[in-house]
Amino acid sequence: MILKAHILGGVAATALMGLAALPAFARENYALLIGANEYASLAPQYWLKGPSNDVKLVATYLKTAAPVPFEAQNVAVLSDGVEGAIRPTLGAIRSAFAGLTAKVQPGDFVYLHFSGHGTQAPAKNPEEELDGLDEMFLPVDIGPWSDTTGAVENGLVDDEIGLMLDGLRAKGADVWVVFDACHSGTATRSAPSGDEEVRTRQLAPEALGVPSAAMDAAIDAADGGQTRAMPPANPRDPATAPIVSHGKGGSLVAFFAAQTDEVTPEKRLPKGKPDRVAQGVFTYALMETLAEFPQASYAQIGQEVLRKYSVENLAQSTPMFEGDLDHIVFSGEAGPRVAQWPATQTDAGLTLAAGTLHGLRDGAVLAVLVSAADKIEAALGYVKVTSVDTFTATATPVEYAGKTLPETLPKGLTLRKISSDIDFTLTVALPEAGSAPATTLAAAMEQLKAESGPRLIFVPAGDEADLRLAVLPDSPRPDALWVLPATGLSGNLATTPSVSTADKDAATLGTVLADTLVQMAKAINLMKLGAAVDKGDLKVEVGLMTRTKQDKTLHPLPTAGVPRLIPDDEVHVEAVNDNDFPVDLNVLYVGSDYSITHMFAGRMQPGDRLKQGLLRITDAAYGRDRIVMVMTPAQPQTAVENLGFLAQDAVETTRDTSQPARQGLNAALFEAGFGQTTRAAAAFVDEDTSGPAPMMLQFELDTVPSN
Repeated sequence: MILKAHILGGVAATALMGLAALPAFARENYALLIGANEYASLAPQYWLKGPSNDVKLVATYLKTAAPVPFEAQNVAVLSDGVEGAIRPTLGAIRSAFAGLTAKVQPGDFVYLHFSGHGTQAPAKNPEEELDGLDEMFLPVDIGPWSDTTGAVENGLVDDEIGLMLDGLRAKGADVWVVFDACHSGTATRSAPSGDEEVRTRQLAPEALGVPSAAMDAAIDAADGGQTRAMPPANPRDPATAPIVSHGKGGSLVAFFAAQTDEVTPEKRLPKGKPDRVAQGVFTYALMETLAEFPQASYAQIGQEVLRKYSVENLAQSTPMFEGDLDHIVFSGEAGPRVAQWPATQTDAGLTLAAGTLHGLRDGAVLAVLVSAADKIEAALGYVKVTSVDTFTATATPVEYAGKTLPETLPKGLTLRKISSDIDFTLTVALPEAGSAPATTLAAAMEQLKAESGPRLIFVPAGDEADLRLAVLPDSPRPDALWVLPATGLSGNLATTPSVSTADKDAATLGTVLADTLVQMAKAINLMKLGAAVDKGDLKVEVGLMTRTKQDKTLHPLPTAGVPRLIPDDEVHVEAVNDNDFPVDLNVLYVGSDYSITHMFAGRMQPGDRLKQGLLRITDAAYGRDRIVMVMTPAQPQTAVENLGFLAQDAVETTRDTSQPARQGLNAALFEAGFGQTTRAAAAFVDEDTSGPAPMMLQFELDTVPSN
């Protein structure tokens, strides 16, 4: 179903995407990593498993793989469950911040990481809080609510964290703080995910003994009861960050795992590894992104994290990014995506300091180069990854592209990733047995499998899966099968797909549910392919613009976070082709309901500047939408590449042999679920080195009501 309407083109200034290098300077890099797992005053059901693993992962990255040097003595870890670390009590956290503030000098860089529970309580200074509530990070020695003091014992409140940040910045240090905790009190329904592996990092205030009457009174007294979890006065404004620093001095960037009305989960990661451990979903996605893009801007890192959430169905929460987002991460210098690494010869093969965190998987093929500057055609041969863990991998020779690696190899080799093997299957966990909807589904399984095709794989409830079917008895549709993300957490049911069962026989249910899942799979696979296609050397500058019904002036859409648009807002694109050859541009709109609309196809000649109106937001549906731009080099006097076949309302169920042969990215897009072969995965391999590879960009936006 098409939810947005096309509009006429308009004149737009551009928001160009690119990296601006910052000058290097002598400085020290410090890190303070806090992970709170077990809370002595709370029942074990509220304990977490992942924060200690988060801080170990981050510490290893900073000391071994970060683009700027972090000396081991400058990386402090406060966490229970980590050998040699200090327990993260409130006193220990305060002491660590005081010591760090005393040490830093102007120009130093500080990375801060908080993993653990968050909650809310009535504010000590209500006049300073818009919602009348203090957001709070919970140290392990958290105590109960005290009616006498009107506070939660040993809670680290947002105001104090803000003052700590101010102290560091006042010394002239640049600060990046990451919170993998949430402050929502929202109840979250869930489907079984197996092995108790999914937990949320949010503690309801009542678990600490905070009286509900005190919470209600604080909210009602604050600005008419308009909490930050409620829609702001201007619906286009994003939620206010729960931690605010008002200090002056060094720069500040803050990353939050979720909006203030959302929860953030932890689960065992990485997917598919038998030795995976509980990790904060946000922390792991962030470290994966940094490993692949260590010299990007904070805004670009944020966009890549959001794309991982979409592609990997990690969670329905929306991370927030605040501060000086145009700066390069770690106050470093700009650089390209990392896809090659030095290799060392061992008895087991060629080893490299990159692993699953860097996007390597078992079976990945790497080119063996004498020099990091060599082109692929100069490869001595190829190797295949045979063992891989988080930060290291080993590869052995394999015959590939007509080449066999010589037995004698020079020193100083470089291994370069040449392909992205994209898994186009979608694993769906079935609901727990025992409910009426689950029984109806069991009778419909033969029809469901027949209609779904070879790329949907169904597994028992609780098994590892990309999507989870669940019955939610306390939901607005208790007879429905809800389609939840990998974590099994429901999030916002208003934007969660579901299929009713009470009004359908088994055959009808199988057909309708298959249509829903296949539609979702096609949209997800499109984003998977976009994540695998490198930005490459294609010189096309792209910006998205917006204007309102009241103000016809075009303004750039922000490239960090998720901008909000309301009905009648317009979206325009401006693109500049700086290549000396033509480039074809296709624009696709992936709706929150997984519909795909082909918005535009056109050719830009060398030097062309395209200004094109794309769409107007309507009130037909609200939720998380995505704009995907596909740019491909073109040959003169050829037909314009048109990806209209990707549209969900015109999906081909069989491959029409009368169509012209598809090649390159076009073919990969077709096989991403729009073709009907039995292959579970396809490799997008850059074997043609005659020119730049295609490029795909993805922009996310939220469509919300106007009031």
